[in-house]
Amino acid sequence: MADGPEEGRRPHGELVGKVLTALWAADQPLTPRQVRSAVGPELARTTVATILARLHEQGKVVRSRAADRGFAYAAADDAAGLAAGRMRRELDREPQRGLVLERFVSSLPAEDGELLRRLLLAAGHG
Repeated sequence: MADGPEEGRRPHGELVGKVLTALWAADQPLTPRQVRSAVGPELARTTVATILARLHEQGKVVRSRAADRGFAYAAADDAAGLAAGRMRRELDREPQRGLVLERFVSSLPAEDGELLRRLLLAAGHG
């Protein structure tokens, strides 16, 4: 029994990223078959369907009925929105929010710190 991933298999996160990228690039919701075609036809249909179902359960994609009685999927948010959501969830898990925010802000390059200051002022937070 091997300890690592099987040779030739892509990490799950890479596949999820490719699926989301295909959805972001589309101008309309895509069926699993269309996603599979965009991501890589060498993937099993069930793999793509499973990834889409899990992304839907996580709220990262929305789905609607397709003409063929199946579903068509679209990204619920863009890449920046998903990254912001991950940052917010990480912060929500931390009991020492102030310390985490302090360390985060102090680690930013000066130009990012200035951008953050402007964004906070524009949002009415300072």
